[in-house]
Amino acid sequence: MPLAKLKKHDRYEYSPLPERPDFTWPDGKRLAVCICNNIEVFSFLDGLGSDSASVSAPQTTRNYAWRDYGNRVGQWYMFDLLDEYRFPASHNVNSFLVDECPQIISRIKQRGDEAIGHGRTNAERQDVYKEDEERQLITEATAALKLHTGVQPGGWLGPYLAQSPVTLDLLKEAGYSYVLDWPADDQPFWMSTRSGPILSVPYSLEVNDSPALVFRQQGAADFEKMMIDQFEEMLLQSRKWSLVCTIVIHPFVIGQPFRLRALRRAFEHIAKRRDDVWITTPGAVATHFAKVMPAPMSRSVRVADVKTA
Repeated sequence: MPLAKLKKHDRYEYSPLPERPDFTWPDGKRLAVCICNNIEVFSFLDGLGSDSASVSAPQTTRNYAWRDYGNRVGQWYMFDLLDEYRFPASHNVNSFLVDECPQIISRIKQRGDEAIGHGRTNAERQDVYKEDEERQLITEATAALKLHTGVQPGGWLGPYLAQSPVTLDLLKEAGYSYVLDWPADDQPFWMSTRSGPILSVPYSLEVNDSPALVFRQQGAADFEKMMIDQFEEMLLQSRKWSLVCTIVIHPFVIGQPFRLRALRRAFEHIAKRRDDVWITTPGAVATHFAKVMPAPMSRSVRVADVKTA
């Protein structure tokens, strides 16, 4: 039978870009640039995990070791590259990483980077659990990051950007102020939860090394051009409205030396326009946006508020 009506969520309303009030980033900048890095751990021969050659490959010693390369080698190349260009970064951190690779957490703290909640491990998705189980996952991940970084994480990105119908509610109740899981915009926007508003901050699914280089099997040169073209076009568009440009990377993907060279060239390109943009983190974007564009007065939503129209 044909679909007579669309199912809808009640988290945000449609808002066309030209109809929004104008604002700027600090110092009058119009484009914010965020380097969003994903640092993940996986279960050996168990659970979920991507593969370098096949999307549907089973878990093997080969693809486990390929992913482990990121934490053993690629991440350290990337830390040095970020230091070289004096770029801040955010890191979406699986909480099991804090015990498995504590040196990585120490380097994040040393750099003053932002650590963002990213579940316990990318061997699991949170949207398959019951509400109490998902709440426990969020609680455990949050507590581990807070203990080892000394800071309550402000932002969350679910493994595989997966959310259940109550994820936003649980994150708000756990003290999170923003999420990266809803790639619906190039500006932050407010979303409703059952206990008040939470902010969505842009996070690219397109300028993202995992879908581009792993799932679509594009080359490093393709991704380099994507990063530069995205930056240049958004810089042009930002003359009209303030935007957020995110570059999303994974150390086991972009940390391979031949791909790192492509990232280096993209960083070099962006660094030449350093004075024209705000190179920052999603947390800083969220904090600034909440000051200049406070959450509107609106009702909280119930999980049952899924309607048709």
